[in-house]
Amino acid sequence: MTHTPDIKRPPRDLCNALAKVGSATAAGELNQMGLRDTFIRGPVAHSKGRTIAGPALTLQFMPKREDIYGANEYDDPETQLHRHVLYHTQAGDIVVVDARGDMTSGIFGSMMLSYFAGRGGKGVIIDGCIRDSEQCFALDLGYWIRGVTPNYHTQTNIIPFAVNVPIACGDALVFPGDIIIADDDGAVVVPVAMADELLKRASHHVEWEEFTRMKLLQGEDLRKYYPLRADAQAEYEAWRAAQSGES
Repeated sequence: MTHTPDIKRPPRDLCNALAKVGSATAAGELNQMGLRDTFIRGPVAHSKGRTIAGPALTLQFMPKREDIYGANEYDDPETQLHRHVLYHTQAGDIVVVDARGDMTSGIFGSMMLSYFAGRGGKGVIIDGCIRDSEQCFALDLGYWIRGVTPNYHTQTNIIPFAVNVPIACGDALVFPGDIIIADDDGAVVVPVAMADELLKRASHHVEWEEFTRMKLLQGEDLRKYYPLRADAQAEYEAWRAAQSGES
């Protein structure tokens, strides 16, 4: 019987709070915290307007070699590791796949992703493709992928090789259990050890940007309000206090 490890999951409320931060603010603040680039290159949003954050279940693909993996699509399914990463799914999880940028392999199709959605999965980040796209996009999932293909996962160039191990997805290092924040701008990786500090910094950033955006829409001075200058601080604090009073 094939055994694959599970992940350690961060608190759900932490992930929910980070979803409100968004990928752009998270990437910028992580840069200020010492992580220069946590952006997953290649996969783009195919679920416009959706933002998710949750722990990463990881799946690694490798180049296909027929002497170790000659199986057809349905041969001995329990040895096919793309199934096993989904067996670990808990509510809020995100599957992150290093598919080597391959555009000819459909890593998951509608059956696998129906199972993932039914288990409460949030979305998939794939440096490659899915298939059965019409049915997949009808599911309540977020998709950050390179594209779509009619081929099944091992039909051409790659094979699933390892589950819940460190992977390189779109040139970003992803550890199992890392928090992924994904929205229309793309997906970024948040190390769990840095998540609380990121949330603290980013929440302040989001708040003053909301104030600044309001002022700029009123035609106010860009130099004064972005970034927030010292002589605008009192005005910002008054607005912030008023917002707190309303809530």
